[in-house]
Amino acid sequence: MNEAAYSQEELLIAVLARRLRGMGHIAVGALSPIPGSAALLAQAQEVAGEMRVSIIHGDANNPFTDGGRELFDCAGQGRIDAFFLGGAQIDGGANINLLGVGDYPDLKKRFPGSFGSAYVYFVIPNIILFAPEHSKRVLVNKVDFISAPGTSDAGVHRPGGPKALVTGKCVMAFDADKKRFTLESVHPGVSVDEVKGATGFDFDVDDDVPETPAPTADELNRLRAEIAPNIAKTYPDFAKRVFG
Repeated sequence: MNEAAYSQEELLIAVLARRLRGMGHIAVGALSPIPGSAALLAQAQEVAGEMRVSIIHGDANNPFTDGGRELFDCAGQGRIDAFFLGGAQIDGGANINLLGVGDYPDLKKRFPGSFGSAYVYFVIPNIILFAPEHSKRVLVNKVDFISAPGTSDAGVHRPGGPKALVTGKCVMAFDADKKRFTLESVHPGVSVDEVKGATGFDFDVDDDVPETPAPTADELNRLRAEIAPNIAKTYPDFAKRVFG
C-alpha cells in the first residue's frame, strides 16, 4: 500500500483523530480498534505531549488495574474528556440501543447489554458516536430500546453528551438543543443523496456539504510507522489485517 492510497479503516482513524486534538484524556472501551488507533494517532500528533490515552482492553495502553470501575470513577470526577460509543441502533436524537432488537421484553435478538454506557454518556463531555456500518438497520428513526439517551430534560444536570457521529459514509455534528444531527461532511466517493438513502432518520443538510478530507501523508506515515506496532499489542488481528 503506497502513501497515495489508504484503506477505509485508515480514513476513519484519521477522521476520529482530528476530532480528538486538544483533548486532555481520551478513554477507549474494549473491542474498539479504530477509535483506539485514532486516540493514539491524536496523541502522537500532540506538540505539547500532554494528552493521555487509556484503552480499556489488554495491558499495553491500559493504566487501569480494575477495569470499568476505575474508568467510571475517572469519568465521574471529570477526568476524562472524550469517549466513544456505538450501538446496534442509533436514532436521530442520538439515543443508542445496546440491548436488542424488537419490542422489549420480547426481543427478537438480544445483544450483550449497556454496561456503563448510560453513565459515561451523562458525564463525559465529548462523546463521539461511531458506526462503521452506515445503514437503515443501524441508523434508525427510533431505537427499539433506549440504553442511553442522547439528550435530557431541562433541569437535569448533564455535563456529558454526544458531539458527533462518525460513520462509514459521513460525519455528522449533533446539536443537543435542537436534538438533531447536521451533515458535516461526506467521505470521498460518497454523495449526500447516498447518505440520505442509507439513513433511517431525518437530519439537517446545508446547501454545500464538503468532502471529508482524506488522510494526509503525515497521518498515514505516523499511523503505519508508529501507531500500527503499538495498536498491534492490543489488537493484533486488526493490525495485521489493516497494516499488514
